[in-house]
Amino acid sequence: MFPILFQIGNFKVFSYGFFIALGYLAAMFTCVRLAKKVNISPAYIIDVVFISLLMGLVGARVLFVITTWQYFKASPKEIFYIWQGGLVFYGGLLFAIPSICTFAYIKKIPLLPLLDVLSFGVVIGHAIGRIGCLAAGCCHGKACSLPWAIRLDTDLVDPSVRDIPVHPTQIYESLGLLMLFFLLLQIRKRKHAAGSIALAYLIGYSLLRSLIEIYRGDSIRGFLFFSWLSTSQFISAIIVLVSLVLTWRLSRLRHNH
Repeated sequence: MFPILFQIGNFKVFSYGFFIALGYLAAMFTCVRLAKKVNISPAYIIDVVFISLLMGLVGARVLFVITTWQYFKASPKEIFYIWQGGLVFYGGLLFAIPSICTFAYIKKIPLLPLLDVLSFGVVIGHAIGRIGCLAAGCCHGKACSLPWAIRLDTDLVDPSVRDIPVHPTQIYESLGLLMLFFLLLQIRKRKHAAGSIALAYLIGYSLLRSLIEIYRGDSIRGFLFFSWLSTSQFISAIIVLVSLVLTWRLSRLRHNH
């Protein structure tokens, strides 16, 4: 698509990095607005969102490098070229959550309301970030002949489907995330236990991701169980199961009180 957004002389602005930055700003704005309504200091939100971004980028890159180690083994310096694309969202999530919990403990912030607020930021930031994936050509779909199929021709596209019509899975996921965002807003308007929005996000995104994976065509994702499940579908299944158990426990605690 357009991996380089614009160039001035030798200075290049990569679309992937631009949309990641735009997603971060949108997430920050969203979280700051919502934090005020649950009596969490905006200053704390600014700090925790920034920390989460850093840890998330590290985790997302680490998991991507692990799944594409044969490539980076030959070009180790490119491990640090994050602006060119190549992040695995679940890796970022697994690194960000412990950092959020640690921050909440140190600053003595109620963890569950904080996670609820941050969930909105993650969803909107992720939706914008997927446009960066589209621009870079990563996370692309399988070949198809649908009217809305797109052609991608970048180094991150599998050679087998480079420059042929494929599912625009990046757009599918971005639209799905926007729908999830508005669903979480509806939950927020109703009476709910602290932490239930974060759990609804984890369940909703995991189900969305599992569905999108059916149409993904990038082989670097990795597969388990004789190629029956992609790595992300396997992680999604675990997250859904754990989140459902925690949702049940929250419901029990709420009724008991």
